[in-house]
Amino acid sequence: MMMKLGLALVMLTLFGMGAALLFQEPIGKRLFAGAAESAVTRDVIGDLPDGMHVALCGSGSPLPDPTRAGPCSAVIIDGRMFIVDIGGGAVRNLGLMGLNPGATEALLLTHFHSDHIDGMGELMLQRWAGGGHDTPLPVIAPDGVDAIVDGLNAAYAADVRYRIAHHGEATMPAAGAGGAAMPFSFPEGQEQMVVYERDGIRITAFSVAHKPIAPAVGYRFDYKGRSVVFSGDTVKLPAIAQACNGCDLLVHEVLNAEMVGTLATAFEKAGRKRLVKIMADIPDYHTTPVEAAETAQAGKAKMLVFSHIVPALPIGYLDAYFMKGAAAAYDGPLILGEDGMLFSLPANKDSIERDDLL
Repeated sequence: MMMKLGLALVMLTLFGMGAALLFQEPIGKRLFAGAAESAVTRDVIGDLPDGMHVALCGSGSPLPDPTRAGPCSAVIIDGRMFIVDIGGGAVRNLGLMGLNPGATEALLLTHFHSDHIDGMGELMLQRWAGGGHDTPLPVIAPDGVDAIVDGLNAAYAADVRYRIAHHGEATMPAAGAGGAAMPFSFPEGQEQMVVYERDGIRITAFSVAHKPIAPAVGYRFDYKGRSVVFSGDTVKLPAIAQACNGCDLLVHEVLNAEMVGTLATAFEKAGRKRLVKIMADIPDYHTTPVEAAETAQAGKAKMLVFSHIVPALPIGYLDAYFMKGAAAAYDGPLILGEDGMLFSLPANKDSIERDDLL
């Protein structure tokens, strides 16, 4: 009896597997059609209420991290999206998060380190293809950005020609391809200036310290009583607390020097002298988690979010070690940033709401 039952179960299993294989193609077709419709009709930007919304499209650094794209934050206001830095993989994250690159109003760069600009070409392409723009992507950045934008425009010139030839001028307007540099420099004796002001949106740039990289800046966004500050890459600096000055959200770069030192020791044992030197150098132009927390406390930030995470944290079990001591230095909500996080600041209110777009 048991043998017959076992045989029946085996036959039933084999039948089920055969049926699954037989219907795999039509089931796959339906699944794909449903997923495609859902993805195409998803409109995160259009569904956001009035206010300022900050999305982390990349919270990583040049060190490889399977969970984080290169540095990138998106600020969404009234249907317009401003991108602050654009690291590798960040544009694809925007797509996965339901944030159409075609809605990009402007790209703002804090400085010209490769990990902050190596997604620019992809952003220019996706904004052009996805938005039907007839003007190039504005790239707001300190002096020196002209050469970078000109170089990328030249590098993508052939690609632009191919796409116009394939899709037609009506779909891909030639005038909308590439980027347009919008450089700024601080007036003599000043360390900050307004770089964008329109329809109640004000963006102020301020100088930070990332030597020998210069210029280097951070940005403050203001809209309808809400404010967000991005530190850019910097050492601990009173100017960031001053720029915050009670800001709702401070997004600050962080580097755990102890963990980087452990990496240096590992490279030393492996005989990789060049990387030992690099690991020894990088702490002197970044901010530790405790220092960033102290800055947030001094600036009376209502919430602190860590981004540009150095080194990589491939598993969540490392988070507490990375954050060691930070909570004692800041008495507000402290968040270790992850790709896909969304922070919403409703207009003329005090609340900050969190969501996850990935």
